[in-house]
Amino acid sequence: MGWVPDAARARAAQTASATRRHVARLLNRIPPIARRWSAERPTYRPRSAWGKPARAFLLMFLAADLLGAGLLMTPAASTDGEGLDFVEAVFTSTTSLAVCGLSVISIGHDLSVFGQLVVTALIQVGGIGIMTLASLLGSALVQRFSLRMQLNVQAENRALAVGDVRGIVSRVALVCLVVEAATFVVIMPRMWLGHGMGFGEAAYSAFFHSVSAFNNAGLSLYDDSLTRFSGDLVILGTVAVAVILGGIGFPVLLELRRHWRVPKHWSLHTRLTVVTSSVLFVVTGLLVIAMEWGNPDTLGGLHWWARITDGFFHGVMPRSGGFNVTDTGRMHDSTLLLTIMMMFVGNGSAGTAGGIKVATLAVLFLVLWSEVRAHDHVHVFGRRLPPDIIRQALSLTFLSMTTVAGTTVFFLHTTQFSFMETLFEVVSAVGVVGLSTGITPDLPPWAQLLLAVLMIAGRIGPVTFVTAIAFRERKRRYDLAEGRTMIG
Repeated sequence: MGWVPDAARARAAQTASATRRHVARLLNRIPPIARRWSAERPTYRPRSAWGKPARAFLLMFLAADLLGAGLLMTPAASTDGEGLDFVEAVFTSTTSLAVCGLSVISIGHDLSVFGQLVVTALIQVGGIGIMTLASLLGSALVQRFSLRMQLNVQAENRALAVGDVRGIVSRVALVCLVVEAATFVVIMPRMWLGHGMGFGEAAYSAFFHSVSAFNNAGLSLYDDSLTRFSGDLVILGTVAVAVILGGIGFPVLLELRRHWRVPKHWSLHTRLTVVTSSVLFVVTGLLVIAMEWGNPDTLGGLHWWARITDGFFHGVMPRSGGFNVTDTGRMHDSTLLLTIMMMFVGNGSAGTAGGIKVATLAVLFLVLWSEVRAHDHVHVFGRRLPPDIIRQALSLTFLSMTTVAGTTVFFLHTTQFSFMETLFEVVSAVGVVGLSTGITPDLPPWAQLLLAVLMIAGRIGPVTFVTAIAFRERKRRYDLAEGRTMIG
């Protein structure tokens, strides 16, 4: 009787095969539109799924901020042995961790060596953390797309491979340490032999300013920032290069390291960032030199070589560097307005710079250029920009402008400072730049705390905002009738 189970299994297999064929025929009868709708139905995640990485980073940022403030309030952190008060400690910790550079105290005189090392550690943690967060979220956005889209993105942006998350932190840390070490090696001998510093003082100063420069913190051990090095091309040029490398963005740095000799192999993001940044650096430097050449309070009293060196240095610093070699508060209003514009723009994405980023500015210009030429799509470097990138650029710019305008109006109504001074300080905080007209220490404590909130928003806000609108994107299954309104 052993043949019965075999026959039953054969009949069951035949029945299953017939069922599969029947299901396949039914599926083939589904209209193509319905099949496409079924395949494109989004997998709904919890509403807060997009915000988990950014929320986790915000919580870690606040925890590190409070820890740094607590350390700065200890007697060992200040030269008077009493520690900083609460507002001073919170502001100093925030400006260090957000790599902004605005300050209400004298880093070199009010803080002890222990306090200065706390500030240095906060700068380093903040710089590496921001670059890592932006790179990880960028990689997470790639993972959100289909495999075909992931491969297309990988082919376009060779900085990070698909699924390459594990090595991002180590690569960012390695880049930071290498650039900071190179900056230290160049400027330390110059400080020692060229500016009368002792060996230990020169080494400590070079160490602090190397970390502050690459992370675009703008904090200095000297009350006049880098004014004592005015006209020194070795120190100012090296610091400017470190600021540019830190602000241009980790993905761009990694791609330039691989293909720096072959620009045609650069991704679209790298091309836009490098071209736009180069143009802004040169144009801003030339304009600063031209507008301040005859100002006796800034460049006018210097040798012609120092005027050119300091002018180009200031052309770089508003892009989130934060150092200065002249008294910013004594510049002409035209120069201050130009500086405000550059602070609002910032530098590259996934770097230590703030602002709306140069790629955003490039996208806005390309949209305008395409509209003027009556083109239906935005084209650049042989590529077409997708509509979602344009929407994100417009949204981020409008949000930043609204934040700056609202805060400036509030400060003008509640404080006694002028419009230019107030606008300059607010944009410096939102753009996490650190340049100042000198009014930050004179602001009331509540205004200083509000600036600290703006620094946190300017540091984390753009990354989380763009990530939010990217992750929340949904394809509509229908559309409404077209309607038009008058523009202009």
